[in-house]
Amino acid sequence: MDSKKGHLYLIPCTLGDTPPLEVLPLLVKKAVEHIDHYIVEHEKSARHFIKNIVPRKSQPDLHFQHINKFTHDTEIPEMLAPCFEGHDVGVISDAGCPGIADPGALVVRQAHLQGIRVVPLVGPSSLLLAMMASGFNGQNFAFNGYLPIDKQERKTELKRLERLSAEQNQSQLFIETPYRNNQMLESLLQILHPETQLCVACDITLPSEYIHTTSVTLWKKIKVDLHKRPTLFILQK
Repeated sequence: MDSKKGHLYLIPCTLGDTPPLEVLPLLVKKAVEHIDHYIVEHEKSARHFIKNIVPRKSQPDLHFQHINKFTHDTEIPEMLAPCFEGHDVGVISDAGCPGIADPGALVVRQAHLQGIRVVPLVGPSSLLLAMMASGFNGQNFAFNGYLPIDKQERKTELKRLERLSAEQNQSQLFIETPYRNNQMLESLLQILHPETQLCVACDITLPSEYIHTTSVTLWKKIKVDLHKRPTLFILQK
């Protein structure tokens, strides 16, 4: 590693409107205090986060570059140009940890290719927090992202994940677009085996946090509204 190059800091943020220093360590605050170059998904939310964690930081002095799921690989190297001028660069996700189910992974990969030191900072990951609270196998689990929207394709995929869970004793995590969470839960209760265990982890770290694990059979007796609430679903057969 070239000691004259700036470092790439992976800066976790909150999973909602929780006061940052209730869930983030002091090291995150210290990093934001000295970093003026950022790669973010949305500048407005990133500025809001920075202002919350370091209120006195000069906003006009900040430099932002944008990344999302449509960003092409060829655009990434230029984002890291400040590192070659000796500046540290911070990657901030919209929620949680950069690089985990997040386009920031593209920047991290390019940083390694260019010999730039990558510094991950500690912060909340909804995937890990949900697994911690689920009671499922934390030594063998997989995150599957979004499942198919088509009903038949979704049924096929859920059956496959349920079978895989049983065969490998592997917890299966997935998410849904928040406004379709209730429909997802209905599908799970219709498709999964009655004895399959299901964890629903919603609004993690927020005052409205809801995390519950039980069998599909017992889930059918529970009423919960997940509409527009960030939710992780985990099944274990």
